[in-house]
Amino acid sequence: MRISNLINVITGLGRFGLGFLQRLGRSVLFLLRTLAACSVLFARPGLIVRQLYAVGVLTVLIIVVAGLFVGMVLGLQGYNILVRFNSEASLGVMVGLSLVRELGPVVTALLFAGRAGSALTAEIGLMKATEQLSGMEMMAVDPYKRVLAPRLIAGFISMPILAAMFSCVGVLGGYFVGVGLLGVDAGAYWSQMQNSVDLWDDVLNGMIKSIVFGFIATWIAVFEGYDSVPTSEGVSMATTRSVVSASLVVLAANFLLTALMLGEE
Repeated sequence: MRISNLINVITGLGRFGLGFLQRLGRSVLFLLRTLAACSVLFARPGLIVRQLYAVGVLTVLIIVVAGLFVGMVLGLQGYNILVRFNSEASLGVMVGLSLVRELGPVVTALLFAGRAGSALTAEIGLMKATEQLSGMEMMAVDPYKRVLAPRLIAGFISMPILAAMFSCVGVLGGYFVGVGLLGVDAGAYWSQMQNSVDLWDDVLNGMIKSIVFGFIATWIAVFEGYDSVPTSEGVSMATTRSVVSASLVVLAANFLLTALMLGEE
């Protein structure tokens, strides 16, 4: 009995591993074909502009609100910690570095995956379930060029801009709490931040992270929608899988990028 149970466990693990590798291979082939279709977008920039509005502009509100409250919480918690060491003048440094290097790119990517990523997956999955993609192929319209590539490029462009907005609003939120409510000197807040936050080591690293996260989150969202089972249940499962997978991969990629960036210093 125990041997048969062990065999079943090993079989299940093997089946899961093969399924994972199969989906990974399909996703890589999907990405290569989508990237090859991006060249046609230079002749039709309107496709990207419409998706920039749907993916980027409609996500601005949640990014701004989340950035404001995250910055306010950082200002409050940071002040309570720094005041114990009479270092409350360094509040700007803590808020700035926390947002620019870590929280800005990561939280923006998670919010992006939850709002824009799920919308992309559901939209493409619904188009597949209603056979709109098949209809395009019958009319000699490549869905990779018309549907998938514009959404991939729009997410890739939108994510760094949204992350920068999140960090800027978060810094203002920390200023509002630290200076406006808790009495930290405004000059010390800005001057300490200006002296400690480096353009290349901090801002550039955060921008690189946001670019990578945007590419990952959009790739997963578009692929899950295209690879979904063409039923209502299949689309809903693909949407859930898109958000979960993108969030986990972003967190794992953040660890790897942070380790590489710290190793270079």
